[in-house]
Amino acid sequence: MSRVFNFSAGPAVLPEDVLKEAAGEMLDYDGTGMSVMEMSHRSKAFETIIGEAEQDLRDLVNIPDNYKVLFLQGGASQQFAMIPMNLMKNRVADHLKTGQWASKAISEGKICGKINVIASSEDKTYTYIPDLKDLKMSDDADYVYICHNNTIYGTKFNELPNTFGKPLVADMSSDFLSEPIDVTQYGLIFAGAQKNIGPAGVVVVIIREDLITDDVLPGTPTMLQYKIHADNKSLYNTPPAYGIYICGKVFKWLKKLGGLEAMKRINEEKAAILYDYLDSSKMFKGTVVKKDRSLMNVPFVTGSEELDKKFTKAAKEAGFINLEGHRSVGGMRASIYNAMPIDGVKKLVAFMQKFEAENI
Repeated sequence: MSRVFNFSAGPAVLPEDVLKEAAGEMLDYDGTGMSVMEMSHRSKAFETIIGEAEQDLRDLVNIPDNYKVLFLQGGASQQFAMIPMNLMKNRVADHLKTGQWASKAISEGKICGKINVIASSEDKTYTYIPDLKDLKMSDDADYVYICHNNTIYGTKFNELPNTFGKPLVADMSSDFLSEPIDVTQYGLIFAGAQKNIGPAGVVVVIIREDLITDDVLPGTPTMLQYKIHADNKSLYNTPPAYGIYICGKVFKWLKKLGGLEAMKRINEEKAAILYDYLDSSKMFKGTVVKKDRSLMNVPFVTGSEELDKKFTKAAKEAGFINLEGHRSVGGMRASIYNAMPIDGVKKLVAFMQKFEAENI
């Protein structure tokens, strides 16, 4: 069976070059006579793997020396709890509520202290990013939290709030590595791997050193303390070793492409193909305010639940899979992450045009 075009929001499509290279090394990695799956995380071979992965990521994102890079477990959802446990010194944080994952972070934060929702787009089903001017920051807030790209609703922060010196914490799970970022604008960035970075099971955390302290909330488990992982270079316990190995290969693939500037140009071209069609279609309509559209996640609808189901069924039969919208919102969603080829988006649009002509 030939490979399908996988538009899943995550776990998501990976670069074919990475998969083929990993397949070739499955039984024998670099002459060790074993798979990375079987390898001790204390071995010199794995220390090289994780060390190169970190350095390649630092090169790609231009991460300053005063930031630590951590490869952790628990996914992005564990960070919803880990962040307040480590950063909420005053037990107060300001959050912007722009979707389901932002809402889940708010719920976890409330377990640890007071969460002030300083802006929300809930009134219009999260189809836009709130106005960032004149946000009322809390004087005693320890940090300001955003979900940079909202996977379910297809919105993205194209500018950042002025936090007046408070650390900005960003969940970048669904757009990390899709374009250049200025790390110095953030106190902490985290991203679940299963979108643009690698396989599920790894979460990357980039955290400014001054935020890594022993001063955590009482009762914080050892495994949920950033300092423990930073001091042990992400090797305090057995890490998700094979996942980190694949992430490392993705980083090298991105460098070979020309880095994040080149990736941004490719992503903008892909997104324009799909959005331009949606804007001209009489059947399919995008659901997001234009200025806040994500380059990664493109939700759209026909206006008819029956027609939506007919479309996703026909698309699947044609080799375009996982186009169903999130169960909480319905409709359709095409996630066009870094590894989705331009050809995949062009063929999807051609299929949509054909479907529209036959069903209008």
